[in-house]
Order: sequence, then structure tokens, then C-alpha cells
Amino acid sequence: MLSDYLPWIVAGIVVLALVIGGFVMNRVAPEVTAPLRRRRARPHRGHFRSGEEQEAPVRRAAIIINPTKFTDLRPVRERIDKTCRENGWGEPVYLETTADDTGAGQAAAAVREGVDVVCTLGGDGTVRNVASVLVGTETPLAILPAGTGNLLARNLDLPVGLEAALVVALTGRNRRIDVGELRIGPDEPGPDVDTKSATQAATQSATQSATESAADEGGLGPQTHHFLVMSGIGMDAAIMAGTNESLKKKVGWPAYLVSGAKHLISPEFRVKVRVDHEPEFRRRSRMVVIGNCGRLLGGLVLMPSALVDDGRLDAVIASPRGLVGWVPVATRVVTRQRKGHPTLDHKVCTEIRVVVDRPVPVQVDGDVLGEATEVTAVVRPAALTVRVSQT
Repeated sequence: MLSDYLPWIVAGIVVLALVIGGFVMNRVAPEVTAPLRRRRARPHRGHFRSGEEQEAPVRRAAIIINPTKFTDLRPVRERIDKTCRENGWGEPVYLETTADDTGAGQAAAAVREGVDVVCTLGGDGTVRNVASVLVGTETPLAILPAGTGNLLARNLDLPVGLEAALVVALTGRNRRIDVGELRIGPDEPGPDVDTKSATQAATQSATQSATESAADEGGLGPQTHHFLVMSGIGMDAAIMAGTNESLKKKVGWPAYLVSGAKHLISPEFRVKVRVDHEPEFRRRSRMVVIGNCGRLLGGLVLMPSALVDDGRLDAVIASPRGLVGWVPVATRVVTRQRKGHPTLDHKVCTEIRVVVDRPVPVQVDGDVLGEATEVTAVVRPAALTVRVSQT
């Protein structure tokens, strides 16, 4: 009977309708059906090989060189190129400092190049100027010591040999350290402003014209500078300024001792000091040293508790009377005792303001800036990434 064949008849009609509909759609709207008819491309047989993955881009380092530290740079570059190749890095980007641009411009150029690490090949001054651009960024700073003191490298226990230091730069680990910020002039801007942008703007505005305009008043105009090791006013800055450069090239850091002996009887000055939110106090002083770390030349330690990543600054206000007054200061340095003497104040803080009764010399990481009557130092915790040894 017809009813027995009804399901088969319905199924045939449905199949016929689908065939006719597909034919019509292919004629009327081929762009709709074309993707349905395309076969998925078969991957190349090399796609299934596990050892042929896309290679990672070659890493590159920027080497910012202070050319005054070398008589011939060609063999130095050859040693650097060789060490980079041996550690799987590409050819480095070389940038040299100049008398007008001592590291900041070169560091900015290196960041624009997109390098993986920025290395300084120079002294503490070169390190400081390069670091001022890298503060607040993720680009790591590596130190290839080539100066007289190399104090930051020593405080980080970095090797001083070129190849060994470069291996640390290429294969070491990143470590966040604090940065000191020294503001010269009135205590502005305050802590409520955008410190990163304020620091960059102030650093860029510390130009020759600003210094010249303040010269008539006997001191530096408003400026902001970073320091990684120590900043100071008074005798220590005078020692830096009085060190004979020719002698320093011949004998190294002992040249500072010769200059120091000449300034032991430097004139006193009156200071007003405010540490954090503590009451202000006054002293007759010969020098005020503010440190981000405490190790000096020759293995001496001025501030035993100072660490580069403790989020604090250490300050020493020295007020010795005559040559005899320096004995407790020297004893404290040799014995590494934090407890001082009535003529020696040691403060630990996040901010310190010093006002002087007359213009005195100011230095940051060994660079003498000029004279000033007021400075404020603040700490910027974990503001800089440096490359250190894996151990």
C-alpha cells in the first residue's frame, strides 16, 4: 500500500530538495558556497618536525663607553664582540660619551634601539648619567667597571675584569635597587607630585643656562640629580674637586687620599638638618654625606647598615674639631661601627634636608656640581634594575 512507502517517498523528496537547493545557491551566490567547497590546506611536512621551531630573535647589548678611559678602543671592542658571540648574543651597539653628553643621550638612544641590556664602560659618573635615563624603566643596567673608584660595582660585588663583568651582564639576573634623588635649592617639588616625571623634567632642565643664572647668587640654581652611591656637601666634595686628574690616572684611588690630607682642616659651616618628620637640629659641620650604600674605596665602610635595596638613605654629619677630632671618625670607619661620637651623627631616613649658612661644594657619585646652600635628598625605592651575578 501507499502508506508503506510514504517514509521513503518523504526522504527522497528531502534529498532531491537539498540537491536542487545547493545547485541553485552555487549559481546565484557562489561567494557564499565557495568557502564550504575549499579544502583546508595540508600543512607542510616540516610543520610536524619538533626540532624546527621558529628561532628566537638574537639578543643585543648596548655598550656606552667613556672613551677618555682608554688609549685604544679597538682591542676593547674585539674582546667585547668575542664575549658576546661566545654567549649567544648578537653584535653589540656601541655608543661613546662626549664632553657635552656624558651618558644620558646615549642611554636614551640605546632604549630606542630596543636593546636587551644597557652596559656602561666607564666610571661611576658614566654609570650615574646612564642610570638617570633608565630609572623607572624595565631596561636593565649592567656595569663594566673602567673608572677609578667603581664604587657601585664594588657595593654590588660585581667583578672588575672586562670579560667577567660582561658575562654577568649577558647571563646574570636582574635586581631592583634604590636610587637617591638630590634636589638642589628649595624643597620643591613635594612628595605628592608625580616624582618620575618631575625627576626627568628636572634632570633635563639642569642645563648650563640654569647654572649661569644662579652663579651671580653664589650657588647652583634649582636642579635634580640621581645618585647611586653617595652624595655629599662640604669637605668630601672639596676632596673630589681637588683631586689631581693626572695623579689619579697614574696611581688610581690613592690620589683621593692626597687630596683628602689637604682638606682635613677645611672650614666649618653651620647646618640645619631635618630628617623625615623629626625636629630640625643644628650643627657646626665639615661635611654631610648621604649614602645609598656604604662601602668606600680600599674596602673601608662609612655606613655599615646602608644597603642598596633597603628603601632608605643613610646620612653622616661629621663635625670634628681640628685634626684630633678626625680620630673618632677614622676609628668608626675602620671598625665599621654604626654607633658614632658626639662629633658624628648617623641618621637613617627616607628624606633629609640640609640648609647651610654659606655656599659649599656639592658632589653626587664623585661628580662635583658646584656650590649650594640647600639640598634635599630622597630615596626612590627599587627604581632601577641592575644586572648582577646569579650567585
